[in-house]
Amino acid sequence: MKTNESGLDRIIRVVTGAALLALYFTQVVSGGLGIAAVVIGAVLLITGVVGFCPLYGLLRINTNKKS
Repeated sequence: MKTNESGLDRIIRVVTGAALLALYFTQVVSGGLGIAAVVIGAVLLITGVVGFCPLYGLLRINTNKKS
């Protein structure tokens, strides 16, 4: 797995993912919307931490100009 996300892309993903998870765990959103927030938040958080997005790989998108 080669990093395909820039530093800014990773920061945005981590912050957005953490915010979505916080909305669910503080019970601001619940039900189906809450489940969607958890799934999307977890995916964003994981891809941001790892630096690799499988969807970017499939679409051959690379925001990391260093590689």
